[in-house]
Amino acid sequence: MYELLKTNKKAKRARFTTAHGVIETPVFMNVGTIAAIKGAVSTQDLKAIGTQVELSNTYHLHLRPGDNIVKEMGGLHKFMLWDRPILTDSGGFQVFSLADIRKIKEEGVTFKSHIDGHRIFMGPEESIKIQSNLASTIAMAFDECPPALAERDYVEQSVDRTTRWLKRCKAEIERLNSLPDTINKEQLLFGINQGAIYPDIRKRHAQEISELDLPGYAVGGLAVGESHEQMYHILDEVVPYLPQNKPTYLMGVGTPENILEAVDRGVDFFDCVYPTRNGRHGHAYTRHGKLNLLNKRYELDKKPIEEGCGCPACSYGYTRSYIRHLFKAKEMLGMRLLTLHNLYFYNHLMEDIRDSLDNDSFADFKKNTLKSMSEGE
Repeated sequence: MYELLKTNKKAKRARFTTAHGVIETPVFMNVGTIAAIKGAVSTQDLKAIGTQVELSNTYHLHLRPGDNIVKEMGGLHKFMLWDRPILTDSGGFQVFSLADIRKIKEEGVTFKSHIDGHRIFMGPEESIKIQSNLASTIAMAFDECPPALAERDYVEQSVDRTTRWLKRCKAEIERLNSLPDTINKEQLLFGINQGAIYPDIRKRHAQEISELDLPGYAVGGLAVGESHEQMYHILDEVVPYLPQNKPTYLMGVGTPENILEAVDRGVDFFDCVYPTRNGRHGHAYTRHGKLNLLNKRYELDKKPIEEGCGCPACSYGYTRSYIRHLFKAKEMLGMRLLTLHNLYFYNHLMEDIRDSLDNDSFADFKKNTLKSMSEGE
């Protein structure tokens, strides 16, 4: 159940109740592609840094260890010791990123495993069956994610096929949720809006999929080659055509600046690999912008990553100098500390956004945060 608590122009503050707990939105979902956060972060760590939702990947878990194994182990929640909500993406983005080793038909997509090259078929029913085996809280519909700058004719055909696939996903999840051996019989399906950077296609598609009355809707196919201005324009155009009384999820986005701009346009859910990927490469997010701790200027820096931060790295007093040393020495602890810091930063940025919406001060919060991040230390 989605409860809209407050609006601030287009921005929404809401509460989404699921089979695995309540999600306060706007929310950032921490990406654990193969049922683990890269950087040696445990699910106990995730709770300590304020994570509400974990996101895992259908394609990768189907290949390894296999969704049937996860089902035998009691589902993804039991498998990874996480009792809060999990969203699984459908595998569509990964499949369609394999452009040179896949073939699209109306039934679905045939492609080769990136691990050992064996041939795999995945269509709407297969994707939903895998996600049902994983027993995630929220399952994403299987869609085609065309390049943002693809030709109009191709995008129109692709979007029409995505709509037909969505209807098949809806029928399949309803069937599976009714079976006695299904682990999570309350699994929710989110549909995905596509249309590249063509506003009219996006709006038409949003209207079509809204008629299916799904528990939630995502905007996909952005942050895949278009400019930030183009992405914001598409959000301005399409979000008003998605149901306001349902959560809106912007897939794969993004930077703190992207998140602030998208919240302002009515988006509730976000996910991105940036905080973990950048953390593993020595980059830290702060209220004053991003730091590259590999720079020599931090060699004798006795300060924590960010003054006043409550993450494990900063609150325990690890210095920038020490963390830089860990990276130079290729010690895993460096990656772990920075990953924890970055995820804490993202989770608490969302908490601050929610507080500002509760207090009717989001416009000032956005303005001040963007200014602080652009000015640097």
